[in-house]
Amino acid sequence: MITTLNKPYGGRLILLLPDNADQAKERARRASRLPSLQLNARALCDLELLMSGGFSPLDGFMGAADYRSVLESMRLANGMLFPIPITLPVSADFSVGLDGEVALRDPRNNLLAILRVAERYRRDPETESLAVAGTRDMAHPLVSEMAGWGPDAISGPIEGIALPQHFSFTDLRLTPEQTRARLAEMGNPNVVAFQTRNPIHRAHEELTKRAAQETRSTLLLHPVVGLTKPGDIDAHARVRCYRAVAAGYFDPGQTLLSVLPLAMRMAGPKEAIWHAIIRRNFGANAFIVGRDHAGPGRDSAGRPYYAADAAQVLAQTHQDELGVKILPFEELVYNADTDAYIPSSQASGPGIRRISGTDVRERYLDAGLPLPKWFTRPEIASILAETNVARHHQGFCIWFTGLSGAGKSTIAEILVELLLAHGRQVTLLDGDVVRTHLSKGLGFSRADRDANVLRIGFVASEVTRHNGVALCAAVSPYETTRNQVRQLVGSERFVLIHVNTSLEVCETRDVKGLYAKARRGEVIGVTGIDDPYELPGSPDLVVDGATDEALTHALRVLELLQSRGLVRSTA
Repeated sequence: MITTLNKPYGGRLILLLPDNADQAKERARRASRLPSLQLNARALCDLELLMSGGFSPLDGFMGAADYRSVLESMRLANGMLFPIPITLPVSADFSVGLDGEVALRDPRNNLLAILRVAERYRRDPETESLAVAGTRDMAHPLVSEMAGWGPDAISGPIEGIALPQHFSFTDLRLTPEQTRARLAEMGNPNVVAFQTRNPIHRAHEELTKRAAQETRSTLLLHPVVGLTKPGDIDAHARVRCYRAVAAGYFDPGQTLLSVLPLAMRMAGPKEAIWHAIIRRNFGANAFIVGRDHAGPGRDSAGRPYYAADAAQVLAQTHQDELGVKILPFEELVYNADTDAYIPSSQASGPGIRRISGTDVRERYLDAGLPLPKWFTRPEIASILAETNVARHHQGFCIWFTGLSGAGKSTIAEILVELLLAHGRQVTLLDGDVVRTHLSKGLGFSRADRDANVLRIGFVASEVTRHNGVALCAAVSPYETTRNQVRQLVGSERFVLIHVNTSLEVCETRDVKGLYAKARRGEVIGVTGIDDPYELPGSPDLVVDGATDEALTHALRVLELLQSRGLVRSTA
């Protein structure tokens, strides 16, 4: 049995103001006089769910008391269960004072809300990483991303003006209130929700149907379309998959497909509780939690971040308080002998078939091979084949880091020729060249160096997104910033090469005369002299620019790319 629940968790939401032409003009005039904060993709998702009630009982970004309480106990300061901090980080030089107003805008500068600053407090990234993700390992996507957030956070009352604009799947972008209304029309007081960031395959289809049948519930298919794990299949492709399956293989009278603009944290067990709270706000009173729910995979040492059943156990511990029954499901595998899906714990014999997410990408999609019919519906196989190119046609970024004069540019220039000869389209982004164009006017303070590296990283991410190859040669001395670039590009498409040439050798080259000027005190902030170079923690390849010829090093990089299937091997 599951408890019927018809109200959201906490019951609080920010109501968007009624609008007319005069009100809109007055708000626009008022906002034009305010400092603006352009929200990144994560903050944009958070604001949308705050304003629509998806994060109820929150009605704004967390203040200091709620932030610290959540990190310590998974609860808000008032004692309500809420395991994930929802904050609005700002840079150290963000200058709005207490009781000042800030216009919150999207990347296209559209006005979304006005926040009155009631608090400004210092974030604690190390404690937050450990409390939320359970690790400080920079290989965790959230931990790596958090390193680039501003050191402070602001909070205060939000005047909601407009939800972020979307131009795709608009009929599926239902607010919590709209979702609850649609579910109510279906006439069943029980609703089971399914969370996913992956395309839906036959095992997912079977799992969700069983959950709905066992609990006599309407099914809410609720795929995430905000930030997920870097390297995941594109959200538009995922939604196309869900739409095709929902239309052809589910009961339309007892199935609702809606998309969720959530920025996931990949926080495993704690995220499972958070997802249950969100789905309660959307009208569900049961929630499916599978193995390794919201897990990011393996850490830098190759170990899983979370035990396979950790999310199921923690969520079940709190299900009574949540008012949401947790339905733990183990992996389903296909039995070819009976043409049925069965729990993996009951699977044995030669007829058992299973394909992992890695297999889907590497054995089938990357290789350009069709997915088996027992694994996925033909409509889904067709969509994935359309949207995924073979591995050796996918975009990637080679990032050369090392001291000035280490040999980065020389190796990169040779590698351009080698990759062109293998049929790849290549864009070379050299640090010195970028500084004369894209980063003209930037100095050599830490902030300016970071800005330069992130600009190169942004361009590289766009090149790779369109399946080109970006070769980047930049000193990029700071580990945190390199990790930010890795997240921009996507860890599966980012290859870090450390050209580990000693300072002594680099000084003998000194084509620019930079080191000589630094030794004479004529310039300051020179990496390796009076500014640090932080060694990469886990480069994909280390070469010594003082040994062998640059061609030898370029060939080693090419061999690495070929071993990963990013470049096709030739005789």
